Amino acid sequence: MNDRYDAGHGADGGGAPYELVGYDEYGRPVYRQATDQQAQHHQQAQQAQQAQQAQQYDAYQQQGHQGYGYDPYTTGGHQQPGYDPYGTGSVAPQQPQTPAYGSYDTYGAQQQGGQAPQQGAPYDPYGQSAHTGQQPRVTEQTAHIPQQPGPADDDPGPAGTAPDYRTEQFAFVEEPDGDSEDVIDWMKFTENRTERREEAKRRARSRIVALAVVLALVAAGGVGYLWYAGKLPGLSDSGAGTGTTTAAGAQKRDVIVVHLHDTTGGGTTTALLVDNTTTEQGTTVLLPNSLALTADDGATTTLAKSVEDDGSEGTRTALDTVLGTDIEGTWRLDTPFLLTLVDLVGNIEVDTDTDVPDPDAKKGEAPLVKKGKGQTLSGKMAVAYATHRGSGEPQNAQLERFGQVMHGVLRKMTSDPDAATLTVQTLGQILEPPLTDKDLGDFLARLSDRAKGGDHKSALLPVQDDGTLTAEASDSVVKDVLGGTAKSPDENAAVSVSVRNATGVKDHTEKARVVLLNGGFTFRAAGTAAAPEATSEVVYADAADKESATEVAKTLGLDAGSVTKGKVTGNARVSVVLGQDYDPGS
Repeated sequence: MNDRYDAGHGADGGGAPYELVGYDEYGRPVYRQATDQQAQHHQQAQQAQQAQQAQQYDAYQQQGHQGYGYDPYTTGGHQQPGYDPYGTGSVAPQQPQTPAYGSYDTYGAQQQGGQAPQQGAPYDPYGQSAHTGQQPRVTEQTAHIPQQPGPADDDPGPAGTAPDYRTEQFAFVEEPDGDSEDVIDWMKFTENRTERREEAKRRARSRIVALAVVLALVAAGGVGYLWYAGKLPGLSDSGAGTGTTTAAGAQKRDVIVVHLHDTTGGGTTTALLVDNTTTEQGTTVLLPNSLALTADDGATTTLAKSVEDDGSEGTRTALDTVLGTDIEGTWRLDTPFLLTLVDLVGNIEVDTDTDVPDPDAKKGEAPLVKKGKGQTLSGKMAVAYATHRGSGEPQNAQLERFGQVMHGVLRKMTSDPDAATLTVQTLGQILEPPLTDKDLGDFLARLSDRAKGGDHKSALLPVQDDGTLTAEASDSVVKDVLGGTAKSPDENAAVSVSVRNATGVKDHTEKARVVLLNGGFTFRAAGTAAAPEATSEVVYADAADKESATEVAKTLGLDAGSVTKGKVTGNARVSVVLGQDYDPGS
């Protein structure tokens, strides 16, 4: 706010006084330099006005009024006389509580309910006239402002008259209207909407990246699984001299041996339940009872005899030795438990190959099981079919029927491990350690899932008449299904020798065993001949074993001419028949 200046400043300073001629477009006062005549006239008018104000002040004091100044915020009551806050020097007497005329608004227009100010009344810069009667206007004393140009019009007008001020000469600060708030709101709305769009784009990009990562992991996992399972195109088939991508021996298999004991007719039937978790294939390998095994004492025996004599533990060890497997447990399944199991799963469907009579029925009655496809078998019918062996039939025929029943049971078995475990527990049988109810239940549930999906089959292990394995068995079953190591023993391994006593003296078998063991050979008993033989015989099948056979003959004290090439028995590399020419003391 600019300080007010004395109008006579210019005269005192040696220059002509300035007078206000109006306001520029920014509301600033505009002055011009008065002439000598105008200045003299202006000075006289100012002196007359000051004399009049002094008289009025004396009259006011005589009336008993005291104090100076006024309350600028008083709207009613008496106002105290005093000085003019705008520097006019006028002194106003006490005014009534209600103004004589209305005030002016911000644009200089007179408000309603008041009387217009009289001609020559002093000008109030805020639009209100003086509270007294007509008074001569006193020109404001202002200082010279060098930066402002001189007045364009030298005619100051009649002395004592108020300039004609117009509202366009004033500049007012406009109050903010609602448009500014609308603009701010619009800017905020636009900013928020932009942020939401950017956030949505960021989320979309994050989702796309996450989806891409998941798809990449799934694809990598699928390829890795196919590679591990040997199912990748071009890699699953055997290559020239390279074999399969995943070797049969490197695949993971779970194997359990099951022995079916016929508590009525006697005899046992054995099979291996195999779950290949690598290829997701299930197989029931049927083992003939004539399969040659090695007993705990090193003697040669058969599978059926090993089950009866050596029990589950000895038989499992012998099978692992011959087939190169790793059997995890033994499930002894007596025929009453098989009957209950079939009834629990709700009967089975089997393509029967023969009629099976009812063992409890009289002769001439209808068979218990009829030949045909899709025959529904109850527990009793399943047991009769699994143990049936017709007159003159080989044991393999009955073995394959047992395989059909096991396949039918697996197809009707639940695939839920907990439910399968409950089914096993319902049978009420005591399993041989280390096999438990939960282990067997989980295993059967997995095989059941394979059977329902068409990934389960039965395979018969082919053996020769003497119980030894053939090349076909080594390739199709032992190697591919069981992942076994049915191959020639290592060069550094001890040579297995089977001994058959044909001397007529029982003790000669034990003496021969001691001699062979001391010589570093493995002894396998091949039994006793029905009739004595005159000469001894040492037989080898592979030309590579000729030297070993010669060494066996020398260890036993036999003549070198007794060594011949032929067929060996009992899975041995060298087979010996002790004749009457054998002398244990030599």
